[in-house]
Amino acid sequence: MTMSEAARETSCDWTVTGMDCGSCATKIKDAVARLPGVSGVEVGIMTERLRVTLDEAQTGRDKIEKTVRALGYQIAPRAAGAKKDFVLPDAHDGHDDDHATHEGHDHAGHDHGPKVTSANRDDSGHGSPGHVHDDPADRGKRWYQTAKGKLVIFTALLLGAAWVIEYLAPEIGKWAFVAACLVGVAPVAKRAFAALRMGQPFTIESLMTIAAIGALFINAAEEAALVVFLFAVGEVLEGVAAGKARDGIRALANLVPKTAQLVTGDTTREVPAASLTIGQTVLVRPGDRIPADGEILDGTSGVDESPVTGESVPKTRGPGDAVFAGAINTEAALRVKVTKGAEDNTIARIIRLVEEAEEARAPTERFIDRFSRWYMPAIVAVAALVVVVPPLAFGQPWDTWVYRGLALLLIGCPCALVISVPASIASAMSTGARRGLLMKGGAVIEAAAKVEVVTFDKTGTLTHGRPQVTDVVPFGATTEAELLAVAAGVETGSSHPLAIAILNKAKDAGVSALPSQDAKALMGKGVVATVGGAVAYVSSPRYAMEHGGLDGIGLRQATIFEEDGKTAVAVFREKTPLGLIAMRDEPRADAKDAVRQLTAMGVTSVILTGDNPRTAAAIAGSLGLKFEADMLPEDKLAYIREIGTQGSVMMIGDGINDAPALKQASVGVAMGSGTDVALETADAAILRDRVTDIPATIRLSRAAMANIRQNVTIALGLKAVFLVTSVFGLTGLWIAILADTGATVLVTLNALRLLRFNPEREA
Repeated sequence: MTMSEAARETSCDWTVTGMDCGSCATKIKDAVARLPGVSGVEVGIMTERLRVTLDEAQTGRDKIEKTVRALGYQIAPRAAGAKKDFVLPDAHDGHDDDHATHEGHDHAGHDHGPKVTSANRDDSGHGSPGHVHDDPADRGKRWYQTAKGKLVIFTALLLGAAWVIEYLAPEIGKWAFVAACLVGVAPVAKRAFAALRMGQPFTIESLMTIAAIGALFINAAEEAALVVFLFAVGEVLEGVAAGKARDGIRALANLVPKTAQLVTGDTTREVPAASLTIGQTVLVRPGDRIPADGEILDGTSGVDESPVTGESVPKTRGPGDAVFAGAINTEAALRVKVTKGAEDNTIARIIRLVEEAEEARAPTERFIDRFSRWYMPAIVAVAALVVVVPPLAFGQPWDTWVYRGLALLLIGCPCALVISVPASIASAMSTGARRGLLMKGGAVIEAAAKVEVVTFDKTGTLTHGRPQVTDVVPFGATTEAELLAVAAGVETGSSHPLAIAILNKAKDAGVSALPSQDAKALMGKGVVATVGGAVAYVSSPRYAMEHGGLDGIGLRQATIFEEDGKTAVAVFREKTPLGLIAMRDEPRADAKDAVRQLTAMGVTSVILTGDNPRTAAAIAGSLGLKFEADMLPEDKLAYIREIGTQGSVMMIGDGINDAPALKQASVGVAMGSGTDVALETADAAILRDRVTDIPATIRLSRAAMANIRQNVTIALGLKAVFLVTSVFGLTGLWIAILADTGATVLVTLNALRLLRFNPEREA
């Protein structure tokens, strides 16, 4: 590809409504991928998303939309956020979602997604019996009020009328069933031919059409009409099940209110929440949802973060504390300064993860997708042999074996098999998101289920990341105030936990930091800056020893601090030691329990820290796990690369220096309080900053993979049983269609069990 060709290509997104099983996604993907200038086609069933890389000089967007509509689906361009596309399909489309309410609070979702209007809605093929897809206008309605439900009722009336006619006038009863069958199968045949023209001969519509018409030719009109009816029923059940699987995902978009009370001077006015920008101030009244990620400027109140993190107990938040978009203010009015725009707040991040997750498909899902591509043609070939071989080779009656071959055709659709993985993955992700456990797709879930070793960063991960200064030891003529003034000057502007501890200590002691400039991080070793006109360092004792900033007596004092589980830093100028500052960062209250749970699950835990061995040993000893100390970022990377050759490894971190290791690990998990870099690099995130959420994540992943194995067994097992019974004539056409749609419904309902799974409960 030339550079000019690459420049012409753009990434395009659409919302495609109506996909209710795996074959829907496959059908759309194959049809769109055949168009010239189209590449990188991704179809998400649960997020109803179509993404392609398109050269519009060869194929226009309207051609993509026309192709999708020809297959019987609705499509509309997908709106994008200001920075990144994180838009879910519309949660409401004008209809209230009773399940999304919370004691009267406003749950209205982001108003980002496109509304499907009469201008872009395609009704061709909809409203008729057959493989009819979800209409956005049907969301929130009872099943019998939807287009699919009306189809079932219509086909049921046709079938009932045919039975009445057969009872009253047996001589014309057969023709009544023929009419019912033809009326019901007509729209199915229309879509079958549309798919055939696009090079897809093996679809459920084509198999249904062949089976129904074939049954008419062998005088099985009654069964043919019944099969068409059962097919319509199955479609309703599949749509209902798929809708329930999506509900958990759609609910994410309902967490942020549509409006916010913007504070301007002494007045407030209502504005769209999506229009808020960084630096603005909003008023959040008791009972309201917080409209943006921000920092409390004024007021103290209990904040219920359960919609975002799953944390059931409201937390008291006051001035200076950070709050999430979507959390509920429970007690007193708060003034909150917006720190992140609508496109980058916590909910937007979660939605982005969910949106992108279906693209990161699990290896199991990719294998099943490849398997299903030859499975259906193979079934068609077997059905043809069943029809032809016995009559020609053994003189068997044609009617009998044509009938059995048609039954095989109906069993041949791999819908249940293809939907088995994405339904489980979507349910697991929804369950995790409700508890603050975010995973970026099926590949991450599958890798997490196999984890054998968990490596933890120490500061901010196993510990609170908020160390406090415990000792200030000046050397020589240096006073404590002078030592703190130099150290604070070096650390001014830094967000590192140790730097914040030093700055807080200086502030509490009433010491002003000396003016500084040219601050530079010594990765994993310390910080150097020009302070008060001369170079000054705040570094590890080892680095200070190597550069004349610490003598033997000072090193012994640092060793004593470290043996007490404290972190010591040396403050010095060129060849002139100024003193030591010791800090302690206590382990999180749940860290020990998390390590115990991991051990019980057969997972080994290791601390990887840049801290000294003595401090690391003190923390590791209290938690009962192994440790590796004095590790630079490249050392962590090398360690994970080495143990990764022996099995799957998960890395937990929160800082920029953890980003390489998070990327190298089989699964990188960022703590929710961590930096943006860590969150973007990691495969998963823990919003609640609970260490026990690590075993919960692994537990959820293992449950999801067990659910997938169950689904695959159900799908293939039912197919295998009915393939055999159909060949031997034990089951007929109507049982065959029940086996197909029934298997799809069963695997989807089984996947929905994950929505009730509690990963925090130990087995």
